[in-house]
Amino acid sequence: MTSTETLVVVPPTQVTPDAAGPAKRTRGARSWRLVVAGRQLLSFGSIGALCFLIDLGVYNLLRLTVLDDQPIAAKVGSAVVSTAVAWVLNRLITFRSERTTGRRETVREGVLFAVTNLIGLGIAAVCLFVSHYLLGFTSTLADNVAGNGVGLVLGTAFRFAAYKTLVFRSPDARRTKEHAA
Repeated sequence: MTSTETLVVVPPTQVTPDAAGPAKRTRGARSWRLVVAGRQLLSFGSIGALCFLIDLGVYNLLRLTVLDDQPIAAKVGSAVVSTAVAWVLNRLITFRSERTTGRRETVREGVLFAVTNLIGLGIAAVCLFVSHYLLGFTSTLADNVAGNGVGLVLGTAFRFAAYKTLVFRSPDARRTKEHAA
């Protein structure tokens, strides 16, 4: 390279294939997407763990103070707080490159986030219902395994997929996907 030439680094997804090696470039783009998805999963999981602790802490704080005899209200309050924190952190960290801009799009994103979380909660509740009422596993351990084990895992998998494909999608990304179809 001479002193007047500049080096331009292009991410693998922007490399145009040529006769010299389109398969190699495709593998590079696929590897890059896997790295990005791995980072998103790690971030998503970390935020989920933090929000689980927030949910648990706020629930117990409410139960020990102002809602000592109202466990359902305390659970609703803690879920609202932890869901709000999850939305902000996932928006700013996990899905920062896909998030929307503008007030209307942000409201749309927030509504979809809330609906997605309600469906995720429903998945956990269905797992608990099936285990407790249909299969007859009524111990506290069985309820925890069904609701907070199996249900939490399935609900979390659903949430991640929904956040990635529906919630945190910029208008440009949606238009690009619509034109490709």
